[in-house]
Formats: sequence, C-alpha cells, structure tokens
Amino acid sequence: MYTKFQQHLQAELQQIQAAGLYKRERVIVSPQTSGIQVAADGKQADVINFCANNYLGLANNAELIQAAKDCMDRRGYGMASVRFICGTQDTHKQLEKAISDFFGTEDTILYASCFDANGGLFEPLLTADDAIISDALNHASIIDGVRLCKAVRYRYANGDMQDLEKQLQAAQAQRFRILATDGVFSMDGNVCPLDKIYELAQKYDAMVMVDESHSAGVVGRTGHGVTERYNLRGKIEIITGTLGKAFGGTVGGFTTGKKEIIDMLRQRSRPYLFSNSLPPMIAAAGVKTLEILTRSNELQERLHGNTEYFISKMKAAGFDIKPTESAICAVMLYDAKLSQDFAAALQQEGIYVTGFYYPVVPKDQARIRVQVSAAHTREQLDRGVAAFIKVGKQLGVLK
Repeated sequence: MYTKFQQHLQAELQQIQAAGLYKRERVIVSPQTSGIQVAADGKQADVINFCANNYLGLANNAELIQAAKDCMDRRGYGMASVRFICGTQDTHKQLEKAISDFFGTEDTILYASCFDANGGLFEPLLTADDAIISDALNHASIIDGVRLCKAVRYRYANGDMQDLEKQLQAAQAQRFRILATDGVFSMDGNVCPLDKIYELAQKYDAMVMVDESHSAGVVGRTGHGVTERYNLRGKIEIITGTLGKAFGGTVGGFTTGKKEIIDMLRQRSRPYLFSNSLPPMIAAAGVKTLEILTRSNELQERLHGNTEYFISKMKAAGFDIKPTESAICAVMLYDAKLSQDFAAALQQEGIYVTGFYYPVVPKDQARIRVQVSAAHTREQLDRGVAAFIKVGKQLGVLK
C-alpha cells in the first residue's frame, strides 16, 4: 500500500513545487531578535528580521531568560503530567492570575498553545442546539475548533457588520450563540471592529469570543489588546491568546474570561485534559513578561512609533499596503512565485522576510508580511525600506 501512497504524495509534492507553493524552512543559528544569523549552503549570514511575531522584542529579553533559569532551579524542568493529575504548580496558578489581571477577566486556563486553546474551546461549551457565528478570515485554529463542535455554524464576511447582523438574525433559531473573531487578522493586520461587534452581540443576545494572539501587547494605548482599544475591558466573555508572540515569543496559550466558562473548560476541554502542563520555566517567564508590561508602556510606545515610521516610508515608496492598525504590514504582490522571488532577493540584501501565498492566504492574494518590532532600530527600518525599494524596482513591482 505505501508504494502507491508514496507515488501519490510525490506527485502532489511535485505539483506544489511547480505551482511555486512549496514551503522551505530556513535555519536560524542565533537568538531570536531584530538582527539574526541564518545558515544556508554551509554559510552564515547576518540579516535583519522582519518576519517574527516578536512584537515587543522580548524573545531574547534578559529578565525573561533569568526568570526561566531561576524557576528551573526552584521547580525543575518538566511536569511529566497533565494538570488535573499531578501537573499543577504554583507557578501555573501565578501565570493564570497575571493573565486575568492583564485583561481584566475573572479566571484563566493555560494550554500548550493558542491552537489548542481555540481547538478545545467550543466543543465543551456548545451542543447541536447552539450556534457559532465566525468571521470568514478567522485563524485556522478557530476554524478547526468550530469544526470539532456540533453547534450550527454561521459565517460572515471579514469585518462586515451588515453580514454579521444577518447571520445573528438567522442564529436566533438556536439556544446559545457565540460570536468568534480574531482581534487582529494576522495576514492583513486589520483590527476587528469590536465595538460594533459588541453592540450587535448585545442586540441579538450573543456572547463574544476574541483571539488576541496578534493584538495583545500591541493594540491599544498600553498594549492591552482590542478590549482596551474599544474600551471593553472586562466585558468580553471569552478571550484566547498566546505566549508565543508579544508575550515573550515562547510556547503556551490561554483562554481567559468568565469564571464559569473557564471552570467548564477545566472539566471538559480535551487539549487541556490530555496535554502535559507548560514547563515551569515557561510559566515563570510568562509571569515576568506581564510584570514588565504592567510597570511600563515603553515597549508599546516604541513599537507604535516604529510601525508608523515603517509603514509611512513604504507607502511613500509606492508599495501596495493593506490598511492596518497593528504591527503587521502586508506588502501586496498578488502572485505566489513573485512573493517567493521577492523574499529570496531581499535575503540577498540582508532582509529576512517570508512570502505568503495560497493556502495561507486566498489565491491571487500573495504578499510579504512584514512584522515590525520594538527591537528594531531606525537604522534597521531604513535599511529594510531601502532594500524593498531596490528589489521592487528590480522585479518590476515599482517603477
């Protein structure tokens, strides 16, 4: 059987390569920060990193590293258990409280990743009598979580409040309703209109779930996410998020919100019940991250300044940039192969980016997603813009 299956896979992979859609991994041989070293063809090259989720520059922060080291000395390396058996340490509870305090919520539950948090969210809470109304551009983890649930599914066009209202009207046939949205849509960088979403949820008796993975630490005056941006702190029933982006760039996810919802997830959420607890050092570093973000807005202010500077320079150069209120700058190229060629040429110029294309984004919507960090210097931002302009002219994107 495998011989036939192998031939099938080989043909599929060849088609992916021929279409210019094959994904290749590049190897980093340095810590994750705004300037990194990559290895290729037996050589190492210094490049400026514009494609990490390291929004606040904390992935190589000395305080987080020390907090992790200290915790390893106090609490060991791994838990070797799930939470409800013998996998809960005081450090996990401290992190859950810190996350709740950050978002102004009642309780928090930790997961191995936000993919697990979203995947394990809906099925324990809803039945076939209920409904989920989901934004069309929601992250794959939300989509998978919805698929695992028996609730009736409704979908509305990205950020389209007229379509959302239409779907909410249809969902009145069900018992309970959860409206699910990303806070920041990761491929475009746009922020969900949470104020309008909340108004419609109130009008049509629905709960709201927001994934803050790309917005927590970034959006809002002090980086507390879309609930701060729209003055809805503590009013949203469910928030999911990750430690893997602005909050230190490590592993781990969470769901935070109403205490009864969190309690039910502890009882029935399968990724929580059947996955090992986060390593203590990760939890301790997470606590330190939230301490850093609570005591100062310096990193958020630096990020906001860097983002505004970079995007204004790119627009002035003539690039097609998606509207954004986040640290994501989508440079639209539309053609999949062009996005790969553009990224490869930029790496030759010392700029590390990735081309995104189908199925990560819709067909004919290929782009390079630039992610700005608080760790970037103005010199690095200027070098990035200059390289984009040079390659853009070489490849005919700019005149």
